[in-house]
Amino acid sequence: MTDSQVPENRGKLARRTVLMASGAAVTAVGVGGALSVNASAEESAPKAHASAETCYTLTSELVEGPYYIDADKIRRDITEDQEGIPLTLELKVIDADTCKPLRNAAVDIWHCSATGVYSGYESSGNGGGGPAPTGPPPSGTPTGEPPTGGPGGGGGGHQEPTDDDRFLRGTWHTDRHGHVTFKTIFPGWYQGRAVHIHTKVHVDGTWTDAGYEGGRTCHTGQFFFDEKSVLASAEVAPYSTNTSTRTTLTEDTIYPQNGHTGGLLYLKYDKRNIAKGVRAHLTMGVAPDETHDSSDTQPSPSASPSAS
Repeated sequence: MTDSQVPENRGKLARRTVLMASGAAVTAVGVGGALSVNASAEESAPKAHASAETCYTLTSELVEGPYYIDADKIRRDITEDQEGIPLTLELKVIDADTCKPLRNAAVDIWHCSATGVYSGYESSGNGGGGPAPTGPPPSGTPTGEPPTGGPGGGGGGHQEPTDDDRFLRGTWHTDRHGHVTFKTIFPGWYQGRAVHIHTKVHVDGTWTDAGYEGGRTCHTGQFFFDEKSVLASAEVAPYSTNTSTRTTLTEDTIYPQNGHTGGLLYLKYDKRNIAKGVRAHLTMGVAPDETHDSSDTQPSPSASPSAS
């Protein structure tokens, strides 16, 4: 199926939101070919049996953030001309009650560039708050207290786009097995947030030649990266030019601090050379008959909505 072909939508399913540890073994793929070095300590986590998937209940609904742009780029490769470490993101979406695959759901992902800039909001600079970073890059693990305020300009609610760029944004459908794969780059960072990718899952809409229309959002969440992978990426250009104060997972006020059930991705890459590429995977359980568009989700009291 080509990017211009879109499927018919299927009906709604069940309820409850969970997230499950995916059981498939994954091999990293880089620019030069296949890699087999596992750089994630999380692979020892419980795995699901192919014929009887085990679901893990959690509260995984997270804030949308101010920089969401509705599905106007129906594509799997969202990289455009952005420089960075190649990232393949493999997701599986299941019905949280039955653990059956959710077919033909529309999955959005969006994230900042290697230097922390969101497309559509480039005039706002790094993370939507001020000019892009300059000067020498940061080194080592961040120290001191985590920032209590995020980048300015967020305002806590949705912000209207300021330009027409749409790099690192895209929407695609799940197949009959609930799978969807995106090609992108490893995200960068900006002050106030750990490295993350935003996501939404939509159901009950209609696929047309113009894209995905109608329906509702049954899940709004974020994906996260472990500290080792982020430190490794910081040694690679253009990430190495990003001078913004970096927030770790333990400092992040939006990440639920509950591992894969809170959106922490399983990662595979060559720990000697992350620049060759990273493969990430996770299985999400959603409630197809519910609506979770971020309006029912708030960050913790210490989090700044503008830093989401």
